[in-house]
Amino acid sequence: MLQLIFIPLLLGAAAGAGAAGEPIVLNDDCPPGFELTAGHCELRSLYQMYPSLQDAGVGGLKTGLPQWRDGFTPQQTDLGRYLFFDPVLSRDGTVSCATCHAPDKGFSDGLGRSVGINGSVLPRSAPTLWNVAFLNSFFWDGRATSLEGQMLGPLFDKHEMGSDPQLLLETLNGLPAYRQLFAQAYPEDFVAADAQIRLDQVYAAIAAFQVTLISLNSRYDQYAHGYADALTEPEIEGLNIFRSFVARCAECHTPPLFTNQQIAVLGTPEPVGMPFDPGAEVPLNEPTQRGGFKVPTLRNIELTAPYMHSGRFATLREAVAFYTGGRGHAVPEGEELKIHWHIWEPNLTDEELDRLVDFLKTLTDESFKPEPPRQLPSGLGLVHFEVADAGDINNGEEDHE
Repeated sequence: MLQLIFIPLLLGAAAGAGAAGEPIVLNDDCPPGFELTAGHCELRSLYQMYPSLQDAGVGGLKTGLPQWRDGFTPQQTDLGRYLFFDPVLSRDGTVSCATCHAPDKGFSDGLGRSVGINGSVLPRSAPTLWNVAFLNSFFWDGRATSLEGQMLGPLFDKHEMGSDPQLLLETLNGLPAYRQLFAQAYPEDFVAADAQIRLDQVYAAIAAFQVTLISLNSRYDQYAHGYADALTEPEIEGLNIFRSFVARCAECHTPPLFTNQQIAVLGTPEPVGMPFDPGAEVPLNEPTQRGGFKVPTLRNIELTAPYMHSGRFATLREAVAFYTGGRGHAVPEGEELKIHWHIWEPNLTDEELDRLVDFLKTLTDESFKPEPPRQLPSGLGLVHFEVADAGDINNGEEDHE
C-alpha cells in the first residue's frame, strides 16, 4: 500500500517540475533518412532503387528492401521519442523503453538478460531496434506481428515496466505537458477541450519513432553501392566467407537487412544454471520449433554484445565459432531438437573466423542515431544510462522477452 501511495505523489511532483520548464514544441521536420511528403515522413534509401528478392534467395549486394513502415507525421514521430525515453510509462517511474533499448548500446542494453522494474531479471536479452521498420514479427520467439502489438508486452508485464492500460492513461492524462504534446501530434482528436489521450495514440507514436531507427549506411553499404575502397582486403575476405556455400551465413542473415526474419532452431547452449528455453515452440504450439528463435539482424552487431537470446556468448568471436563446432554439438542431454538444415559442419579455420568478425564489424552504422530529449514532459530524469544489477526474477516467475 505504501508503494501505491508513493507513486501518485511522485507523479504529482513530476507534473509540477514539467510545468515549470519551457513548453515543449514537437519537431516539424522529419528525422534523417526521411523526406517530408504531404505532411508525412517517407523513407529514402538507395536500396529502394534495387529490386527486392521477396524470399527468392540470397541475391547479390544490390538487393532491395522488403516492405517497410513509414508515413507518420514529424510531430507523431517526435512525440514517440519523448514517450520512448520517459520512465513515467513504467509503474514506478524507474524504467523506460530506452532502459532495455539504449541508443549507445545498439538499441539493446549490453546485458545477457534484460532487467525490468524492481531489479527483475528477464529470461532473454533485448533485441536491437535498428531497422524494425522492415520486420514482420517481433520478440525472440516471433509471437508479435506488429510494433504496436510488441510494445504491449514490456509496457504491461509486471516484471518489465509493470504498468497497466488504465494506469498508463491516468498517468499521461494527468500530465498537462503530455496533453499538449498529444494535441500537437493528433490535432484532429483534440478539438474538444475535454479530449483524452488514448492508448492507440500512445502505441502509434512510439511505433512512429521506432520505424525511424534506420541503419543502412555502414561501410558495407557503401561497398554494396559501388565504392570498392570502403572495405579492406581482410573485410572483403570475410564477406566472401560470409556469402560462401561453406559458411552459409548469408542464407539466414540475408542482405540487406542481414536477417531472413525466420525462426531457426540452432541448438545454442544456455548460460550455466539456466533451464532450457523452449523458444518459439510455446507461442506456435509446434514441437518442431522447440528451441527455435528469430534470426536476428546483424546490423550494428558489434554494439550489442553479449549474443544469442540469453547472452550466452560474450564476444563476436565466440558467437561465430559456435557455428563451426558441428551440427547439434551443444544440444543439452535429453533434448531432441529439429536443428535447422543450414546448420552443419563448415570446419572454418581460426583465420576464417577472424575474417568473419572483421566483416561483421563493417555493418556498424549509427549515422541516424537519435538524440535523447533534454527535457522530459513528465519532469522525470532519463534513466537509460543506469546499469541494473543482475538477480533472480521475482518469485521465480518468468515472462518471455
